[in-house]
Amino acid sequence: MKKAKGKMELRYYDIPQNEFLIALQNQNWQNKYQTEEDGLHFHNLLEIGLCVQGYGIMRLEEENVHFETGMLSIIPANFPHSTMPQAPEGNTWAYLFVDPEKILASVYPDDILMQQKMLENINQRAYIGKKETVPNLNRIVSAIFYEMQQKPDFYRESVRGLSLSLMMMLARLNNKLGPTTEGVRQKNGFDQIRPALEHIRDNFANPTKIAQIASVCHMSESHFRRLFEENMGMTPVDYLNQVRIKKACDMIRKTGYSMEEIAVKVGFSTTSTFNRNFKRIVGTSPYHWKKSPENFETRLADFNILVEKGW
Repeated sequence: MKKAKGKMELRYYDIPQNEFLIALQNQNWQNKYQTEEDGLHFHNLLEIGLCVQGYGIMRLEEENVHFETGMLSIIPANFPHSTMPQAPEGNTWAYLFVDPEKILASVYPDDILMQQKMLENINQRAYIGKKETVPNLNRIVSAIFYEMQQKPDFYRESVRGLSLSLMMMLARLNNKLGPTTEGVRQKNGFDQIRPALEHIRDNFANPTKIAQIASVCHMSESHFRRLFEENMGMTPVDYLNQVRIKKACDMIRKTGYSMEEIAVKVGFSTTSTFNRNFKRIVGTSPYHWKKSPENFETRLADFNILVEKGW
């Protein structure tokens, strides 16, 4: 696998409580395209993209794939990728960022095994191809874009049904393509640490040790630390703290909790540790950040987890 330069970037999205997904299709929205010199990024959600105009190369982990107008891309959560257009000013994409777990939990609330089986199928690979090749999937994606843009009466109910159909279509697509080659997956360092990223996502607020996270990946702590830093460009502790600070930013923005309460809720044992990490990562204290509304919609200084509603 070709090593990405710089840090691996997590682009993080929050879905509103009553929604199943986010749609980014406003013409004024500008994609942050990358170049060969930039590193890969990954998302906490499933990404479905539609190339409205343009062409170029999409990097899917170690593989480069050509894209052009009319292609659909499906990128699982925690899957490294980047988009490199031939001419950035002439490229337009529309995106859905979807939470499959939230959708499947609403459909199979009492069947955890079915939820896990579906998630494994949906998240097993990235895909890019012409929308004509997957017409049923394209129709569902187009219908979701329409509902999310127009927001007619009962659009949430409509999107809920379409989202379920979307999950079924993705599961069918992966079944049709066949199983991934396990030998290839085992060679990929990022794929080996992916369970750790998922574990941190679900357990960031709990006291945890690196050895415990390493065990999720069935590795010794020393091997895990080395592999994690090679692929992420940071230590596991730094990544854990960045996820915690990201959640703290969300809570500062959306709740009335005190800083002491937020520190505990995101996993820091003391307020002083929270303040120290917040300033180190964001560049300012949490109190100063709270008083600066412009921080809510901009990329944090020197902070490789995005907190914007878009990119």
